Amino acid sequence: MSMIDASFLYMENEFDLHHNAWLGIFAGPAPSGDEFRRHIASKLPRIPRYRQRVRFVPHDLAAPVWVDDQHFNLGYHLRAIALPVPGSDAQLRELFTTMMAQPLDRNKPLWDMWLIDGLEGGRWALISRLHHCMADGVSTTDITTTVLDREPTAEIPDVIDDWKPAPPPTDTELVQAALIEAQQQGLEQASRYNTWLSSLKEQMSVVDQAFASLKNSLANPLSITSLNGPIGPYRRWAWAKAGLADISGIRKVLGGTVNDIVLAIVTRAFRDLLLSRGEEVADRTVRCLVPVSVRSIGEAGGGNRIASMYAELPIGIADPRERLAAIRTQMDGLKASKQALAADVLTSLAGFQPPALAAAGARQASHTPNPVNTVATNVPGPQHPLYLLGRKMLDNYPYVPLASTMRIGTSVFSYDGYARFGVSGDHESMPDLDLFADALGEGLRELVAAAAAEPATVKA
Repeated sequence: MSMIDASFLYMENEFDLHHNAWLGIFAGPAPSGDEFRRHIASKLPRIPRYRQRVRFVPHDLAAPVWVDDQHFNLGYHLRAIALPVPGSDAQLRELFTTMMAQPLDRNKPLWDMWLIDGLEGGRWALISRLHHCMADGVSTTDITTTVLDREPTAEIPDVIDDWKPAPPPTDTELVQAALIEAQQQGLEQASRYNTWLSSLKEQMSVVDQAFASLKNSLANPLSITSLNGPIGPYRRWAWAKAGLADISGIRKVLGGTVNDIVLAIVTRAFRDLLLSRGEEVADRTVRCLVPVSVRSIGEAGGGNRIASMYAELPIGIADPRERLAAIRTQMDGLKASKQALAADVLTSLAGFQPPALAAAGARQASHTPNPVNTVATNVPGPQHPLYLLGRKMLDNYPYVPLASTMRIGTSVFSYDGYARFGVSGDHESMPDLDLFADALGEGLRELVAAAAAEPATVKA
C-alpha cells in the first residue's frame, strides 16, 4: 500500500469516514439473494483486493500491507433488505445516509454491497461502499464495470476459483520486513531521490510556476466561512442529473469543457444556497478542491493516483454566461500553470518520508482546518448501459466523503448519457442540502437557455 492510500486510513475518525460509495438504481425485478451472491462470487477472481484486509505494521515502521483474509466470508459483505413497498427515492436516500455513517470493519476486507428491494415502479437498488484506501474515482469505476456487465445476460458464468488465502505474516515478520525495507531504501533512497530531483530540475521552470500557482491559490483566507466548521458523524445526501446532450449543446455555443460546465452548475447552486441564508455573495468566491487524475492513458490498477487544483467559484456573478466564462478562464489558467503538478510533486515527496512521520502527519491533518470550502469530483463513466443479472442500471449516483471541517461536497459520475450529481452534507450544519441539489438543476437549465439565446458558434 502506498502512503497516499494509507493516509485515508490514518485520517479516519468517527466523524470523518473515508469510504467512497455509489448507489445504482435498476429495473426490476430484483434478483434473489442467492443469485446476487453467486453473481458477485463469479467476479471475485478479477478483484483480488476484495478478499484482502489491511494489516498495520507495528509502530508504523512501514505503510500498512494487504494480506489475504483467512476467514473470508462473502456473505458478510453482501446484505439484502427491503423498503416498505412502494419505497420512495426519499426513503432510499435516508437509508443510504444511515449506511454512510457506519464505518467499515478494518478486521475484514473494506467493502460491502447492499441489495435494496421494494422501490416504487418495481425498481430495486444496489449500494456499494469501498474504502478510499483501496481506490480513487477512476479505479472505483473500473471495479464497478467489473461487477456489472455490458450485455443484458442473466446467466452466471461458471468460473474456476481455486483461491486459498496465503498464510498471514506475524507481527515479527512484518517488523523484520519493514526493517529490511528501510535498510534497502536507505541504500537506494539517495539514488531514487537524486533521480527524482534530476527529473524535476529538467522542468524546473514549470515546477516553479506550478508552486507559485498553488501558493497563490491558498494564500488568501476563505471568503466564505459558513460552509466550514465542525462536522458530526451523520450525513445528508441529495442527487441531481444533467443530460450530456444538454452539456454538449452548451459547449458548442458557450465554450468550455464538460468540467467547466459542471463547475458553473455547482457555482450556481452555492450562490442560491448562500443567498437563501441571507449571506452576501458579491465579489466573493467558494474555494473548491478539484481532484485531477494523474494516471497515464491506459493505466489501470487500484489505489489512488490523484493530484489537485484549487478553483475559486465566482458566486458573485449572476449572469450564467459570464459565470461560465470566468470559470473557463480560471481553469485554463490553472491548467497552464501546471498547478496539479505541484500537488503531484508534494505527493511524490511524501514517499521519501519515514513511514511513522507520514502516518503522524496524516493523523494530524484530520484535526486541521480545511483550506477549502468544498470538493467537486468529476469521473467519466461508460456511455453505454450496464446490467446486473440482466437488469439494466437506470441511474448511478456517487457519494464523496467529507473531510476535516468541510461540510459539503459534490461528486459527479457520467453514465449512459447523463452526468449524475451526488451531494454530501453534514447532517447538522447542512439542513438545506435539498435546496442546493435543486439549484443544480436550475444551473443547468439557465445555461441551456443562455446557449439557446446565442447564435451557434463552436468555441474550443
